[in-house]
Amino acid sequence: MRLNLTCLALAVVLPTAVFAQDSIKSSTGSYPNSYTSGSASVSPFTQESKRFNDWAISAGAGIPLMHSADLNSLKEFGAGQNLIGWSGYLSVDKAISHAFGLKLQYDKGETRQGAVNTKDHVASPNGDAGRTQYDAISILGDLNFSNLLRRVDNKSPYRWALHGYAGVGTLAYRAYRQNAGASYNQQLVTEIKPFKAGSLFGQGGAGLKYRASRSLDLEARGMYVYTGDDTFDGARTKGGSNSDNFINLTLGATLNLGKHESHVFWHDPLQEMYYRADVLAAKSQDIEVCKSGDADNDGVCDDWDRQLDTPQGARVDGAGVALDVDLDGVIDLYDKCVTVPGPVENNGCPTNSTSVVGDNTRVLEGIEFDFNSDRILPSNTPILNNAANYINSSAGAYNVIGGADTTGPAVYNQRLSEKRANNVKNYLIQNGVPSGKIDAIGRGETNLKYPECNPAGKCPEWKNRANRRVYFEAK
Repeated sequence: MRLNLTCLALAVVLPTAVFAQDSIKSSTGSYPNSYTSGSASVSPFTQESKRFNDWAISAGAGIPLMHSADLNSLKEFGAGQNLIGWSGYLSVDKAISHAFGLKLQYDKGETRQGAVNTKDHVASPNGDAGRTQYDAISILGDLNFSNLLRRVDNKSPYRWALHGYAGVGTLAYRAYRQNAGASYNQQLVTEIKPFKAGSLFGQGGAGLKYRASRSLDLEARGMYVYTGDDTFDGARTKGGSNSDNFINLTLGATLNLGKHESHVFWHDPLQEMYYRADVLAAKSQDIEVCKSGDADNDGVCDDWDRQLDTPQGARVDGAGVALDVDLDGVIDLYDKCVTVPGPVENNGCPTNSTSVVGDNTRVLEGIEFDFNSDRILPSNTPILNNAANYINSSAGAYNVIGGADTTGPAVYNQRLSEKRANNVKNYLIQNGVPSGKIDAIGRGETNLKYPECNPAGKCPEWKNRANRRVYFEAK
């Protein structure tokens, strides 16, 4: 039975290990292991371009101690003696990610329990004694606690890792018993075949690994084995449902397979990310801004500056045009009355004359509109409020003239320009301008601020936006 189970385990383990060796590709990244840092453009977890090994073979040996059974390995209440058996394991390991993997593991061993060591062939005066030879195959989950809990701001190399294991499998065993008072009448009392009803078992525990070299890890492991069987220890069963369990303490080694410089279990992606961030922060990179320069030094590059000769010190908008808050034709830099319109000859301040605008050619700049829209934008209300103050302070009357760009049919643009003019007129009336002082006129695309923008595709967007406007003209 033991020979057959051993052959079965090797038949499963060896092809898997060979496949693991053949399936690993050479590293192309520059972040090879947990002791150095670099950069890589691919994920370490893709088969197409691996940077880390993810297969390994583990083996170890130790001692099993029967626990929670009728016959235990450690003496209790001064009776019997401490009995030591032996155990060993062999596994093929696959890392799914930097924090989780799977193990296909074969365990073999012999527990010794009861009053005497049955191998000594001495009489057992105080009670029964037993030993159990077992073989097991199981699937274990491997959780890398160190990569889950490791501080990401700690960039020093680390060689210790705590792993947690848990899994299930099939357990085959032969239990022998030596009756009290006898020394040679050991008898086989229970035999369980693998992959049969009642052979299912579970085990779980933890291991502390030390990275001895690039390919070799050393590990101290403690596992608790739950057999689910009350006859595992070889004692006369009491007919209960208790499980004979044992603790398996082992020392082992893991051989990491592959051509890369590090195994993925010794790699922390967060550590690499923080390292890259530090590298980028340490780099001094000169960024070239304004390839065409900034001729007037107003902070707006010449590539999109609509006014390349802005006076030194003038405040500008996003297009590089000097600000004129009260729209009186005097930029704020030279305007002595920034918020109140006035003629140029009076430095932008109103005069005592009742006719602030005395000629019919006077044109007041207005506001611009979004494409295909007649809605007054909130950013334009201060301009219209200043226009209302200007018109109220003047004795003349004005036309509120709406325009449109050349996108779309001319008839549609005419109606849209009329809507824009009427919306501005209604806004001014609502803000105190007498209705008799203003009239709304729509001129469609006939009176463009930039006539060269016909068709609209010949001009940049800022020129077409300037054509979508409402402005004021003295009657």
